[in-house]
Amino acid sequence: MLLEVNNLLTCFYSDKDINRAVDSVSFGIPEGKTVCVVGESGSGKSITALSIMGLIEKPGKVVNGEIIFEGVDLLKENQNYMRSIRGDKIAMIFQEPMTSLNPSYTIGYQLDEVLRLHQKDLNKKERYDKVIEGLELVAMPFVQEKYSEYPFKLSGGQRQRVMIAMAMMCEPRLLIADEPTTALDVTIQAQVLDLMRELQKKRGTSILFITHDLGVVAQMADEVVVMYRGHVVEKASVKELFTNPKHPYTKALLNSIPRPGKITRKSKLETVDENVDYLQFTKKSCKI
Repeated sequence: MLLEVNNLLTCFYSDKDINRAVDSVSFGIPEGKTVCVVGESGSGKSITALSIMGLIEKPGKVVNGEIIFEGVDLLKENQNYMRSIRGDKIAMIFQEPMTSLNPSYTIGYQLDEVLRLHQKDLNKKERYDKVIEGLELVAMPFVQEKYSEYPFKLSGGQRQRVMIAMAMMCEPRLLIADEPTTALDVTIQAQVLDLMRELQKKRGTSILFITHDLGVVAQMADEVVVMYRGHVVEKASVKELFTNPKHPYTKALLNSIPRPGKITRKSKLETVDENVDYLQFTKKSCKI
């Protein structure tokens, strides 16, 4: 197992209350596999990813648990250790590339910065060649021109490709993708997903893919973790999840998927009932 998350508890503090954003979450990511974390907005998916990356800031705090990567508990290491592996052995594609890329620097400069931090033995020419290679790897058109462009001159799909290239620059063992296709149209989304699968095949990278789109889950996942209100309510293989879901919340998510066909719908599209507390269901029959 490349990554093991055990009983992770991440809280956010205010003057009046404590919000347990991630509550006793446990799952693992095998070598070379894709694990999808799925759930509606606010279920704790992104906070789980940021906890793994060591990017939780005040008023948030990782209170308890273990995050074991390559046999090392990251929660027991200092910030210098996290900075040394963040972007190198563990990389993350953030949800919105326009806010993740610095508008004041060119694409080439920002990609080059990753190599300056983590591969200090490379000279300027070698870094340039590797950046160009990275842009070509993500099928960026006119790479020589894009090297000198600023983020605002790129399309949404191209900015997302830059983020993928940046994340893959040091050939990480674990890639965390936080809803990387949310802001993209369907055609570009399909290209980005194909690209990530191709990169995984070439480099054997493990992927933690965060999404609320069950169609993407069906395409990408080997294993699926379903989260609800900060808890893991079900873990299963992708085939088992779609054919035999155990937890009522998982069933509600699957029932809300629009079904193609010529059947006339007699009622409104099913949705997850917000008036139901799915944590109250007994967990004896659920695979967690």
